[in-house]
Amino acid sequence: MIVVRSVFQLKFGKAREARAAMKGLMAINERLGYAGETRVLTDMTGPFYTMVLEMTFPSLADLERTQPMADPAWQDAYAKFVPLVESGHREIFSIVE
Repeated sequence: MIVVRSVFQLKFGKAREARAAMKGLMAINERLGYAGETRVLTDMTGPFYTMVLEMTFPSLADLERTQPMADPAWQDAYAKFVPLVESGHREIFSIVE
């Protein structure tokens, strides 16, 4: 099992808008069958305006098969999220069981 964490540093004051935009993206992922174990986290301490999209997959191959970016509705929803983000990075972890 792997955990993929997409960490977004949001623009100052844009957390509420980013949460709404992320909910739209997650709804599209669910409609496309890409939901799996997914959750969104927001900061309580540390750098302000941090949002994390955390998803769990059985393997890297399953992650590669889960790419909704070709869907026009996903592209439109993502276009609303991108202007709210200052920067970001991705982390991929192996779950130790």
